[in-house]
Amino acid sequence: MSNDPKVTDEADRAATPGRFEGYVVAIGASAGGLDALERFFQGVPADTGAAYVVVQHLSPDHKSMMGNLLARHTSMPVVTVEHDMRIEANRVHLIPPAALMTATGDSLRLSPKNPRALTLPIDLFFCSLAKEFGNHTIGVILSGTGSDGTRGSVAINDAGGFLVVQDPETAKFDGMPRSAIATGLVDAILGPQEIGPRLVDHIHQRPQPKTRTPSMSIEIDRDSAHEEVMHLLQHSGGIDFREYKPATVMRRMERRMTVRQTPDLLNYVRLLSADRAELATLRRELLIPVTSFFRDPDAFDVLAETAIRTIVADHSGNQPIRVWVPGVATGEEAYTMAILFAEAFEEARRWPNFKLFATDVEPQNVEVAGAGVFTEAITAEISPERLEQFFVKRGNHFLVKTEIRQSIVFARHNLLDDPPFTRMDLVSCRNLLIYFKPEAQERALRRLQYALAPGGFLFLGPSETIANLHTDFTAVSSKHKIYRILRHVSLPLDAAKVPRSSRHPLAPVQTRVGMRAQGISTDAAAIDTAQGLLLHGYAPTSLLLNQHHDLLHVFGDVGPYLRIGEGSVSLDLSKLLPSALVAIAKALLYKAARDRTPLRSDVIGLAANDDGTLRLRLVARPVEPPQGELHLLLSFEPVALPGPDDVRPPESTSLRMTVDGAPASIETISLDRETSQRMENLERELAATRESLQATIEELETANEELQATNEELMASNEELQSSNEELQSVNEELYTVNAENQEKIEILNRLNADLDSMAKAASIATVFVDAQLRITRFTPEATTLFKIRDGDLGRRIDDFTNLLQYPEFMTDLRQTIASGDMLEHEINAANGRHYLIRILPYSVRASEPRGAVATLVDITTLRDIEHLQAVLDSLLEHVAVLDTKGIITMVNRAWREFARENGDPELKETGVGSNYLAACGADRLGGEPEAAEALNGIREVMAGTAPSFRMEYPCHSSDEQRWYLMHVAPIKHATEGVVVSHINITHWANRSHE
Repeated sequence: MSNDPKVTDEADRAATPGRFEGYVVAIGASAGGLDALERFFQGVPADTGAAYVVVQHLSPDHKSMMGNLLARHTSMPVVTVEHDMRIEANRVHLIPPAALMTATGDSLRLSPKNPRALTLPIDLFFCSLAKEFGNHTIGVILSGTGSDGTRGSVAINDAGGFLVVQDPETAKFDGMPRSAIATGLVDAILGPQEIGPRLVDHIHQRPQPKTRTPSMSIEIDRDSAHEEVMHLLQHSGGIDFREYKPATVMRRMERRMTVRQTPDLLNYVRLLSADRAELATLRRELLIPVTSFFRDPDAFDVLAETAIRTIVADHSGNQPIRVWVPGVATGEEAYTMAILFAEAFEEARRWPNFKLFATDVEPQNVEVAGAGVFTEAITAEISPERLEQFFVKRGNHFLVKTEIRQSIVFARHNLLDDPPFTRMDLVSCRNLLIYFKPEAQERALRRLQYALAPGGFLFLGPSETIANLHTDFTAVSSKHKIYRILRHVSLPLDAAKVPRSSRHPLAPVQTRVGMRAQGISTDAAAIDTAQGLLLHGYAPTSLLLNQHHDLLHVFGDVGPYLRIGEGSVSLDLSKLLPSALVAIAKALLYKAARDRTPLRSDVIGLAANDDGTLRLRLVARPVEPPQGELHLLLSFEPVALPGPDDVRPPESTSLRMTVDGAPASIETISLDRETSQRMENLERELAATRESLQATIEELETANEELQATNEELMASNEELQSSNEELQSVNEELYTVNAENQEKIEILNRLNADLDSMAKAASIATVFVDAQLRITRFTPEATTLFKIRDGDLGRRIDDFTNLLQYPEFMTDLRQTIASGDMLEHEINAANGRHYLIRILPYSVRASEPRGAVATLVDITTLRDIEHLQAVLDSLLEHVAVLDTKGIITMVNRAWREFARENGDPELKETGVGSNYLAACGADRLGGEPEAAEALNGIREVMAGTAPSFRMEYPCHSSDEQRWYLMHVAPIKHATEGVVVSHINITHWANRSHE
């Protein structure tokens, strides 16, 4: 079970007026995350109703371009977070550089980042967001190194949120995704382009189509679906979740149903029956593995000052200090306890034997805790001094030092079913009881009470109490739930709880039937029973041992001869025998194994339980099977009455059983003689060893002084290198992010540069760029026809080159534009006979940098020719207009315009440039209707090429004058087709002919 009291309930999140109530998607990324972010947002619609918050490892020394880059891949607005910015739906919020971000309410708070300490911005934001938004939190872990985001992922899972991780195979750096996956709490592992659609399904709760498993042939009734889930969980993991609070169990089940998109409990039962992986995931979800080092620091400070200091001060030294931490989860609390005791030992300058038992019902938690490997996230929980003293840095992880790890025993243990430990000086059961029903809580507390030694301490979580046991404990700190036992209980009797091993006993009839089925003879059974009776009645009590003197088997009643002391159980013979027999038995067994011969001792007196004295001999026999290792048989032979044999029994009165069964005598060992001889040998060896050791010590002392000095220098260097390495790793991640942004920006600039070159070529305008010193920085190919420059001349001053411009003020105007920032424009001539419109404009890349200038030269020779032609036409007295192939007027002279204004078209709407002259002819503008139709036909024939030209005389009388005009239409012999229409006033010629 976990060590976390947090149980997120949606009802606890009271709706506040104006509060953001949608989903918040927190996206954590580091090195290599830019590409993943772009692919992620390409698959996210702009109208999901969720808010998106991107937390990256950004360099504090470089301006981030993330906003501009992501805006190209999503239509949602992308903003950089400012302090106290409100979270808004359908918007992307980016963490700014050099800042840490947390969520408070529906606002984002910023705080400065410590440049000299390791910071984990993703963990920090994920944890705060899970606390504020509960199951409306969605966490996404993308590419990155290290383990940032792992602790935050656990917090999101604990709050009932949804957790998605990028597939490590698709990530440029898989450290962060793999670290999150290792927690076993990830709901989906997908490629970045697949995460968006999966989040949309989760936000809108879209169930995926399910097919019923063929093996589920029995329909499950809706009322028994919950019980079926409990049965499946107990069958797979041996944990009866019926004793857990139903609301907590149901909440976690509903979360899994949401993740797996099953519409109801019946379908989820079918899924659990078919998918064992989902069953294991649900069990881990119910056993929420959320914990941390020194959780509730004030409580641990009080515990160290009261309980731990008292335990160390009162320890006598005969027995080890024993501590039990049930529900240890991933081990943080167990190591916290071990660290506090190590510090207390150091402070008291005494180091007693210390053993801490850390247990959990989930084997995976026990395995993880036993490894003692933690991510860099613990730097936020443990001081640098403790990190240096009790941990070893290995890459991006911290490893618990051996002296701490060896003092802890990790084991699987079910507090409600398995027998409790005993003689504990301290039991820390924090935030475990809150998950149990009241009756299960009371049973667990009774077991914890039984586990405590007299005067032991009990440490509970902030939401837990000792319930009805207040008379059995006294409060050391009611605020921090530290208690000391007053009354010890003899046995934790669980009358209502039937042991799992005794729920289904085998009936005797079934046993007999099974024996017959296996062909076991009743005669053989009787023979075995008779042999057992003979051995029990006539053979001496004996112990079968291996070569290491570990107990393997017991023959007879060993109660009078063995003593089982307090503490951990051991099968070592020296810890089982009474102290009076240990030395004799050791000597007998040693010599019997060496000489391969049976030996026996003199008569020994042993104090009995009834205050009497037992007289016995010890006999040691080697046991050598035909195939196998040597074993030893130690027998206890009682001596009924004292006699001559008590001093030195005759050699012939004892027998030795050989391999073939022939009797032989057993030698009686003289313990004094054997001990004396062995001591002499050991003393000679010891004297030689002392002389050698003294010489070695002198050499080692000299070498040790040198090594100590070298070690101090190396330790100082190592500390500096570790600090530098952490800083370099952090800087490396930040620089990689900056480099990725720069690379993408370079690609954008390359595309813009290519677009600019293509546009300049398409425009065919000569353009020259110069900087503040008139050095050429860029030019278009058309500029080479006016300036004698080549591609290799970039960076040279423009006044070093000759040009074809008849514009002596060119350099002066460039300098003036650079200095003042004003645009200049002139029409100039060139030596090639062309005319140009030159514009000189200022430009600068940044406002803080000096300005440069760009000069464009537009060829206006054609425009000048058109102006010349217009002047020629305006000098004619005839009315002249130019038509295109559709009859649209493209040019008229002054005489045409003046005649139109004087004769009914003052604004030239019908006969001006842009109007259709054919339509004007159809409107009877040429006098009478016959003349208009004739003119219209004549113009069309010339346009069609069926007539080389057309001319016609027509009257155009005014109210005070009789006028006659000659209309002439001729085709334009040019690349552009069309006709020229002219009207000549021939009134004086017509009057003369009429006269």
